[in-house]
Amino acid sequence: MSLSRLTLTHYRNHTALDLELKSNFIIFSGENGAGKTNILEAVSMLAPGRGLRRAALRDVAQQDVGKGFAISAISQETQLGTGCDASHPDRRILRVNGAAMAINKLAEYLSISWLTPAMDRLFNDGASARRRFLDRLTLALYPDHAHHASRYENAMRQRNRIFADEGAYDENWVASLEAIMAEHGYYLSKNRAQLVNALNIMLDAAQDDAFAKPHIEISGEYYQDIEAMLIALKNNRPIDRSAKRSLIGPHRDDVLVKHRIKNRSAAHCSTGEQKAMLLSLILAHADLVRERRADKPLLILLDEVAAHLDPARRLILFERLSQGKSQIWLTGTEKALFTGTEAYAQHYHFDEGLHLRNDG
Repeated sequence: MSLSRLTLTHYRNHTALDLELKSNFIIFSGENGAGKTNILEAVSMLAPGRGLRRAALRDVAQQDVGKGFAISAISQETQLGTGCDASHPDRRILRVNGAAMAINKLAEYLSISWLTPAMDRLFNDGASARRRFLDRLTLALYPDHAHHASRYENAMRQRNRIFADEGAYDENWVASLEAIMAEHGYYLSKNRAQLVNALNIMLDAAQDDAFAKPHIEISGEYYQDIEAMLIALKNNRPIDRSAKRSLIGPHRDDVLVKHRIKNRSAAHCSTGEQKAMLLSLILAHADLVRERRADKPLLILLDEVAAHLDPARRLILFERLSQGKSQIWLTGTEKALFTGTEAYAQHYHFDEGLHLRNDG
């Protein structure tokens, strides 16, 4: 089992929540505002980054308590704990079996992917949202991906600040930052490209079913090695200096997805087709992680997904999800949305008083 216990303390509307998990298929139902998505968000904080809402840490802690927040989980006998102390509300800490570690270390223990209603416009929104989506999928296969992203972005921000302040310009300093960007940017691009290639192979082999099959590509310059990227950054330095920002590099990549059968950009497909392609990508990614990283638990968080599918497609989705070795976390307003999962799911329901009960 991926997680066998989850404990939340002063996390949004959950003052004290302690869940003993006995299944790899976990469902939360209840009215809007009960706190279902808050639980999924807390689980997403067991990965590097800002979680599925990308909320500021100080907004996650209960506002009227002033004690910060804590998330604790047990995964394969490993105790993971993350949260913020009230004295440092913007600094997240991580402890693994009681020992302090860097947040990026979370990628070595768990892989987590998610779909939320806010992602329904992923193919129509800006490129940054699609890059974040791709990077979460990439992180599941390459735990060092978060480290490379952090180092690259930090160096790029410093380079941009130097270009924005002419009085601070120092060519040697810029060159040293470009060396950092080239090294970590190359691995960012390489990891992404390898993930996309593997995903397309998995999608090629996938059976045709109720979900549209997508094809995924990366739009952006790919550098064959670190030296090639370093040269490109140096050659583009005058242009970047004039623009006061970095105009080339993996931070400019975009993710292009198209409907395989219709050969049409996902941005021009119907809302239902876009949702189906997102689900296909998540399912193919889960198969890929199980094949490549069988040693690392995978959690899939699906917030209000069932409501957008007809009953036949819901059953197909639940069947495919239950056949894998991932731990699936789902939310929905009505218990009826999950008919057919009774034999294998652990179902929690929020009643009218917003009390959580275990319905099996």
